[in-house]
Amino acid sequence: METSPLNPSQIIDDEHIFHSRYPPVQVPDDVTLPEFVLGGFELYAEKVAIVDAVTGKELTHGEVAKNTRRFGAALRSLGLRKGHVVIVVLPNVAEYAIVALGIMSAGGVFSGSNPQALAVEIAKQVKDADAKLIVTNALNYEKVKGLGIPVITMDEEPVEGAINWRKLLEAGDRAGTNKAAKEEVLQTDLCALPFSSGTTGVSKGVMLSHKNLVANLCSTLFAVKPEMVGEVTVLGLMPFFHIYGITGICFATLRNKGKVVVMGRYDVRTYIHALISHEVTFAPIVPPIISDMVHNPIVDEFDLSRLKLQAVMSAAAPLAPPLLQAFEAKFPTIHVQEAYGLTEHSCITLTHGDLENYSRAKKNSVGFILPNLEVKFIDPDTGLSLPKNTPGEICVRSQCVMQGYYKNKEETERAIDKENWLHTGDIGYIDDDGDIFIVDRIKEMIKYKEAILLTHPSVEDAAVFPMPDEEAGEIPAACVVLGPDTEETEEEIIKFVASNVANYKKVRAVYFVESIPKSPSGKIMRRLLRDERVKASNLRRL
Repeated sequence: METSPLNPSQIIDDEHIFHSRYPPVQVPDDVTLPEFVLGGFELYAEKVAIVDAVTGKELTHGEVAKNTRRFGAALRSLGLRKGHVVIVVLPNVAEYAIVALGIMSAGGVFSGSNPQALAVEIAKQVKDADAKLIVTNALNYEKVKGLGIPVITMDEEPVEGAINWRKLLEAGDRAGTNKAAKEEVLQTDLCALPFSSGTTGVSKGVMLSHKNLVANLCSTLFAVKPEMVGEVTVLGLMPFFHIYGITGICFATLRNKGKVVVMGRYDVRTYIHALISHEVTFAPIVPPIISDMVHNPIVDEFDLSRLKLQAVMSAAAPLAPPLLQAFEAKFPTIHVQEAYGLTEHSCITLTHGDLENYSRAKKNSVGFILPNLEVKFIDPDTGLSLPKNTPGEICVRSQCVMQGYYKNKEETERAIDKENWLHTGDIGYIDDDGDIFIVDRIKEMIKYKEAILLTHPSVEDAAVFPMPDEEAGEIPAACVVLGPDTEETEEEIIKFVASNVANYKKVRAVYFVESIPKSPSGKIMRRLLRDERVKASNLRRL
């Protein structure tokens, strides 16, 4: 595979648009996600694909492919039809990938739910997704049994009132192939509906097609050479209900015929034992686990020279420099990667995942642009694209961009513009080498601007919110409550904020008000402020 670096920057129609330093990769247009992930399994049919780190239960690539087909057929025999959503409420278990792929192969839409969520939260997801079926276990059955739709439980022992997984598979086998019930599944069909808070903090269903996820896997796996296929062992600790857990770990590893070592929950002793005994080569983890590896005395009870770990990835949060330095000092042969991704972009977007060039990874960078992606950085105030080394909102365009938010046209239009750019809500910049750095998050910037406003001696209260703007789409505006006997003007308040923050953090409009509306819990009602200002602006135009 040719991976020679290219010139990653380009100016198109006066826009600064950046591409990968690597050549484009081909994305097949005639396969569904299950077909893509399981393709070529025959050569690895007897090789272990998934192993439970605690119980030792193993599933081969042949068994994963066979049971995916069986579960898909069983779901169709139950009446599942193309486009029907199935909510999966399970911890990380060996069969999780089979469940997700089986749903998709039947034409259904997989929607993972946190098994630690409250019953009311799961009920809301079921309702918002118009779900037709739930897959869970005995431990979580009580949370979902009263939601009015059929429930499949994965346990060996039947659960009263639920459909048993194994008995369902056996019934599907006896029913055989019902061609009348099988609908053709297209790459353009939806296959996943994960729920994400996106950039607004309100949970929304993210519509992802087979094409979206196939395209993302093609981009993220571009550097995997033929000799690496079947040789990588990945830790499956990150939750599989999340898009990174199911796509970035399970599907990517199954596609490359590697092995996933599944952990249902974190325990430092089990974790280190799993790394050593299963010879894990790649571990996506979070900073607290990296801290344990450095500081927890239990870790040092093990013979760490037996570790085969080549790299760890911290995608959930950036590593503090002292922790990174301590980790590298203790484990000098293990590379530390950071990555960046969004559910709305099907998973990983930026990465250090070129396995032959770990040394190119820069500290605090989230990596380079993957093949087939376009990225630009825009001024949040003006909407104009920015050159290298200039912070702006990260926008990405590719075949991985979601189809939209489920039944939420307004939020979809807010996230994806007319030119199909996905606006991430994150502030970052690209350097001269094509490496990207995240420096802020727009919703965190709102809180920061409010904190700056409140340091002004004449300001008693303040709220910052996005205001519609014809040129920029949105601009940051502020409502401010002044103290008694103050004479500051709106322009003086704008200049005060500008003198305390970087250019991209300024507020563009200030409105003086008598009070800031807040909910009973004390949260600022930003939408009300926004609606009031929009209404007032429209009246002035009449």
